[in-house]
Amino acid sequence: MIIARLFDYMVQFDIITIFPETLDSYFQESILKRAQKKKLIKIKVHDLRKYAKDKHKTVDDRPYGGGPGMIFKADIVNKAVEKIARKGSRVILFSAKGKKFNQKKAEKLRKYKQIVLICGRYEGVDERVAKFVADEELSIGDYVLTGGEIPAMVVIDTVSRLIPGVIRKESLKEESFSGESLEYPQYTRPEVVEINGKKRRVPKVLLSGNHKKIEEWKKKKRVES
Repeated sequence: MIIARLFDYMVQFDIITIFPETLDSYFQESILKRAQKKKLIKIKVHDLRKYAKDKHKTVDDRPYGGGPGMIFKADIVNKAVEKIARKGSRVILFSAKGKKFNQKKAEKLRKYKQIVLICGRYEGVDERVAKFVADEELSIGDYVLTGGEIPAMVVIDTVSRLIPGVIRKESLKEESFSGESLEYPQYTRPEVVEINGKKRRVPKVLLSGNHKKIEEWKKKKRVES
């Protein structure tokens, strides 16, 4: 019964990239490593070049109409997605013009059994991928990255934390962005730390043992943030 319940929550992430080796080590550490071992999530990295038929494994070409850089070919990306995506999956293309990824979007994505992440490179991806292959375009911020691999890591990390069993429920309840306000400031031992020649102390209320006052302080600090 326990195994069946775990598989009910399992999400598979499939990443399409031309640099698969850049992602492998990140997913073999800490929380994500344990989540995979417990079969709560599955992460597969796919090399886009394997879907190119020519001897040079070409995945990009010059843009029509001129312009700098190279563009990922729509037919190659489509081939990869057709091979990888299952029925009911969510296919995401990372793009500077995509909708901003946030906690609410992560909560929606958690409901899918499979999420396919297309990581662009160079000057971009043929627009036909955005229009006819991907279900949506996402961006992680108003800046330009060299590729979609970092956004893929961000999405997987954020969504994975929401899957039951990956982290403790208590941690989720008090995390930033889970409600309307941010998380309250947190402190640990030692009680007094010398920084820049001055003694910096933990707020007295946190040492009081008065749980009611501590909760009031936390609530106040959330609003202030």
